[in-house]
Amino acid sequence: MGIEIERKFLVAGGGWRGAAAGPGVRMRQGYLAAGGPDQPSVRIRIAGDRAWLTVKGPGGKVRAEFEYPVPVADAEAMLALSPLAVLAKTRFEVPHAGRAWTVDVFEAPAPLAGLILAEIELEDEGVEPVLPDWLGAEVTGEARYSNAALAAALSRDVKD
Repeated sequence: MGIEIERKFLVAGGGWRGAAAGPGVRMRQGYLAAGGPDQPSVRIRIAGDRAWLTVKGPGGKVRAEFEYPVPVADAEAMLALSPLAVLAKTRFEVPHAGRAWTVDVFEAPAPLAGLILAEIELEDEGVEPVLPDWLGAEVTGEARYSNAALAAALSRDVKD
């Protein structure tokens, strides 16, 4: 079984930009099921010329994760099925203290423009990585900062 161990933070400064490894990868992702604190989510993501279908179990820092490559044309068709807002962001890889951080700069839908989140995947729950000075508050346990919750909240706003 696939397990994801991840910590997530708001980004408070621009110091990561100079350390980013490359120009970043544009991504679009949608949810066929948004899950929730006690429910799994099903995500479809297109990044550049590749796409994946991902099933994530409920949880915060540690949860089940299964990811499968799919043809981009299939992913486009699945995104069209998403009952929730489709997110657009650019993902940057940022090395720090021997680890790879990912920094996501959200672009769409419009209410998310400017939101920047950083994540680090860990091999063990007990690992305490060296935190870069450009991080803000940790939001690992805050469900509202999951991409699925952001998509669901924006979808409710559009319908209301």
